[in-house]
Amino acid sequence: MSDLEKDPAEVVCPVGGVDGPVEELLEARQVVLGRTTKVRRLLPNKNRRMVGAWCFVDHYGPDDLTARVDPYDVPGDRGMLVPPHPHTSLQTVSWLFEGEIEHRDSVGSHAMVRPGELNIMTAGNGIAHSEVSLPTAPSTLHGAQLWVALPDSVRTTVAPAFNAYAELPTLVLDGAEATVMLGTVGGVTSPAPAYTPLVGADLRIEPGRTVTLPLTSAFEYAVLVVDGALQIGDLSPGFGEMAYLGTGRPEVELVAGADGTRCLLLGGEPFEEELVMWWNFIGRTHEDIVAARNDWLASIEAAGNERFPTVPGYDGPPLPAPVLPGTRLKPRPRSR
Repeated sequence: MSDLEKDPAEVVCPVGGVDGPVEELLEARQVVLGRTTKVRRLLPNKNRRMVGAWCFVDHYGPDDLTARVDPYDVPGDRGMLVPPHPHTSLQTVSWLFEGEIEHRDSVGSHAMVRPGELNIMTAGNGIAHSEVSLPTAPSTLHGAQLWVALPDSVRTTVAPAFNAYAELPTLVLDGAEATVMLGTVGGVTSPAPAYTPLVGADLRIEPGRTVTLPLTSAFEYAVLVVDGALQIGDLSPGFGEMAYLGTGRPEVELVAGADGTRCLLLGGEPFEEELVMWWNFIGRTHEDIVAARNDWLASIEAAGNERFPTVPGYDGPPLPAPVLPGTRLKPRPRSR
């Protein structure tokens, strides 16, 4: 998925994290994605810009797509319509709770993103992809799109790739079940590729139940509520809100609301490298971003190039890059 803001803010996340457990409520800001989809953006947040290597979290829906006539119509809520756009130095993690999205990318992948199936795309030095709700898609769309920053050791050398997993392992607890998307939870490990120590899991808790979830003390964690309500210590995150928990926790106690709760657990070792995020690019310097933008514009002009090939099968123009800010991208703190 893309960051389609016309005037994207620069985000620089330097070394440093939180030493010990905390309880902070991260509220989302509303962002219009593409022509038809509104999302709740949890990361980067004004108070927290990363959770481990997780650097971008969008939560969208549930959206009613019954008014859809043609996915390329502008009026109304037609679901996802994101033309080909670039990424660098990251992995995109697509996770649906309801609905279906068509994915195409510049390494030739063509896949349908469906609930409970993990789709993870590794950009390396450069990849492009599109995401579209087809006319045959179910009537409701609800999901999350997340980015994971790649470490400097592999960010420009790992080959661009797309991996899809129709089945993922689950951790069964008393009163809850967790699908492990990335990393390891309670001894259950996902097969998906990861380049830093991190974890992502989809957790369903039965109504009114209290669940003790095992954690890794060296990781920092956040919990995003996508259905129902939740109590974590003194925090009561509701739908579309994220609780940031810091580090130093061997476990966390989660209390579901009366109707049950569904949430995403995100965590990882605090990211130890300074990175710069602007639009759909991640780099380490202002020059990295400028070069990526120039290469993307050259790809549009030439109908594909070595760094950003075309996206086969997509019928329409790619997404142009916004204008860079008039000043150099400057460092900002990882947290306020």
